[in-house]
Amino acid sequence: MAGLWVSLGSLVAAGRRARRSPQQLMQSAALWTLKTFDKILVANRGEIACRVIKTCKKMGIKTVAIHSDVDTSSVHVKMADEAVCVGPAPTSKSYLNMEAILEAIRKTKAQAVHPGYGFLSENKEFAKCLAAENVIFIGPDTHAIQAMGDKIESKLLAKKAKVNTIPGFDGVVKDADEAVRIAREIGYPVMIKASAGGGGKGMRIAWDDEETRDGFRFSSQEAASSFGDDRLLIEKFIDNPRHIEIQVLGDKHGNALWLNERECSIQRRNQKVVEEAPSIFLDSETRRAMGEQAVALAKAVKYSSAGTVEFLVDSKKNFYFLEMNTRLQVEHPVTECITGLDLVQEMIRVAKGYPLRHKQADIPINGWAVECRVYAEDPYKSFGLPSIGRLSQYQEPIHLPGVRVDSGIQPGSDISIYYDPMISKLITYGSDRTEALKRMEDALDNYVIRGVIHNIALLREVIINSRFIKGDINTKFLSDVYPDGFKGHKLTESERNQLLAIASSLFVASQLRAQHFQEPENSRVPIVKPQVANWELSIKLNDEVHTAVASNNGKTFSVEVDGSKLNVTSTWNLASPLLSVNVDGTQRTIQCLSREAGGNMSIQFLGTVYKVHILTKLAAELNKFMLEKVAEDTSSTLRSPMPGLVVAISVKPGDMVSEGQEICVIEAMKMQNSMTAGKTGKVKSVHCKAGDTVGEGDLLVELQ
Repeated sequence: MAGLWVSLGSLVAAGRRARRSPQQLMQSAALWTLKTFDKILVANRGEIACRVIKTCKKMGIKTVAIHSDVDTSSVHVKMADEAVCVGPAPTSKSYLNMEAILEAIRKTKAQAVHPGYGFLSENKEFAKCLAAENVIFIGPDTHAIQAMGDKIESKLLAKKAKVNTIPGFDGVVKDADEAVRIAREIGYPVMIKASAGGGGKGMRIAWDDEETRDGFRFSSQEAASSFGDDRLLIEKFIDNPRHIEIQVLGDKHGNALWLNERECSIQRRNQKVVEEAPSIFLDSETRRAMGEQAVALAKAVKYSSAGTVEFLVDSKKNFYFLEMNTRLQVEHPVTECITGLDLVQEMIRVAKGYPLRHKQADIPINGWAVECRVYAEDPYKSFGLPSIGRLSQYQEPIHLPGVRVDSGIQPGSDISIYYDPMISKLITYGSDRTEALKRMEDALDNYVIRGVIHNIALLREVIINSRFIKGDINTKFLSDVYPDGFKGHKLTESERNQLLAIASSLFVASQLRAQHFQEPENSRVPIVKPQVANWELSIKLNDEVHTAVASNNGKTFSVEVDGSKLNVTSTWNLASPLLSVNVDGTQRTIQCLSREAGGNMSIQFLGTVYKVHILTKLAAELNKFMLEKVAEDTSSTLRSPMPGLVVAISVKPGDMVSEGQEICVIEAMKMQNSMTAGKTGKVKSVHCKAGDTVGEGDLLVELQ
C-alpha cells in the first residue's frame, strides 16, 4: 500500500530530529508492515476514530467504522474501508449499544476492536463480550480494566504497590447523609467523584455540607448518565495542585515503560483544555520517581497496553495518585511528538502479542509539544458552554511548520447536542517550549472555523499569559486569572490603534472594490467614479468612538487614528478567510468574519472577535438621528444558556422563588448545569418539562 512507503530522505530527516540513525529508522519503517490483524473495527467516532484509522492504514490493516444514523456522512465513516450503522443518535442506542456493535463485528468479520477513548473504552463487560466472540480487545485485559476503572479498587491497589495516594474514604458512598458525614471526617474541601468515571464527568468540589449534598446529587446523576454506574467516592481535595500524568506502555510479557509526563493543569470543570509535554515544573528526579511509581502500578495489575497514571502535584513537588485511565488519552499526541512513538501502533502490536521493542533508556524527550483542545463552546460563558451548529467554513492551519491537527470534521459537518463538542486537537511542536508556544499562537490565528462559536480566543489568551509562559500554573489557573469570567483579549493602546487602522483599511478597500465595476458598452450616460483622496471615518469600538483618516497608495493604506499615524499593507483579498496584514512592520493574521452595508464589521484580531461600527464622517453625523433599540428587560425570564436536555424542573406556576434558587437542570454533552433564578419573585409560567430538548436562548421560565 502507498501509505506504507517511507523515503530514505524523510527517514534521515526524522533521524536527525529523533537522534536515531537511518538504519534504526529503516527498521522502524519495516515494523509498519509487521503482521498483526487483517481487519480492525473502531468502536468510536470523530477525531479519535480518524486517528486510529490513519495508523491502521499505515500498517496495511483494513478498518470498519461504526456510526449512528446522524453520523452517516462523518469523516471517520468515509475514511474506513467499511461502515456499519449501530443505531440512532443517542449514545445509549448507538456507540454504547454493545449488542449492535457485536453484530457489526460478526457481520464484517473484524478480528480486533480499538475502542478509542470514552464510550466503551473502559467497559470490562464489553471486553468480556469480545473475548467470548474470539475478538481481540486492543487495550488491557478485563482484570486491569476492572481494577483501575474502579477508583475505589484502584486506590487500594495503588497503596499496595507503594504509590503515593490522596487521603480519603476507601469505599462507596451510599447517600447524601453519609457523604456529609464522610466529608466532615476527612475535612473540607473534598472531591466527590464517580467511581467508574473519567473525563471530568461526575466530579464536584464541596466546601461545606450543602455543597456536599448538591455535589452528591449531581455527580451521581452525571455518573449514571455517562457511565451507567452511579457509585461515588470522596477524598481530600488538594487545593491549587498541578495535574501531571505519566504515559505508560506495557506488554503481555511482563514489560512496562513510562513515556515521560504530560502537564494537564489548565482545566475548566475538571476537563483539560491545554496540555503539554514535558512539564516545565518537573526535574529529572521527580519525573523518574513518578514514572517508576506509574510502572509499579501497571505491573501490579499486569497491564498490557497504553495507559495513563494521573497524579496531583503540589507546590513542593509532592505527588499523589489520582486515577489510572486504561485507554488511549485524548492528549496522547504530545507524547508522540517528543518520543517519536506512534501509540496506536504500539497498542496494536501489544494486542497481537508482540513484546515491547524499546527499553526505558531508549525513551527520549526531544523538543516540546503543546496541545489545545478546540471546542465548539462559548468561552465567555463559564469558560465554555457548548455551542451547536453547522461548519459553514473550516480550514486547518496545517500549512504552518510544526503543526498537527487531529480532527474528525470537515466543512458542512454538524456539531450536535448528542456528542462531545470537540472540533479538534491542535498540536504544535518545537525544539523548545518557546518555539512550540509561538507556533501555537500562529496556528490559532490561522485556524478558520465558521458556523459555530468556538474557544480559540480563550486558548490564545492562555498560551500568551505571563503566568502560563513562566510555568506558574495549577488546576485553578482559569478562575484565578479570570475571576470575573473570560472577557477576551484586553487591547493595549498600540493594539487598539492597529485594530482601528486595519478596520479602516478594510472599509476603504471594500468601498474601492465596489467602485470597480464594468461600464456597460455603448452607455449613453457616462459613469463618473468618485475620486476620494482622504477618507474621514468614525469608528465605534467597545462603546468608544474614534476618528480616523485613511488614504490609499496601492496595497498600502496610511491611516491616522486619534492622532497616531500607521501604515497598513496587505493583498486586500477580501474573499479570503485569512488576511495577512503588516502594520508598521508588525505582521498580523486577521479574519474579517462579516461586513455589513450599515457599517458593522466583525474582525478576529489576536484571537478575539471585535465588533466594529465604521462609517464615513457624514454618515456618522446622520446616524445620530436614528433611534436606538431599547434593550430587553431579561431579569424576569430564564433562558437556556446552551443547547441541551431538560433533566428536571424544580418549580411550577405560582411558586415563590428566591434569587439564586435552582429552577431547573439542563444536561449538555453529559454535563449537568443548574439554572437559577436571577431575582426573587413568583413563577408566572414554565415553558418546558423534563425530557424536552432546548436550544440556546430558549425561554424556560418566566417570573412575574
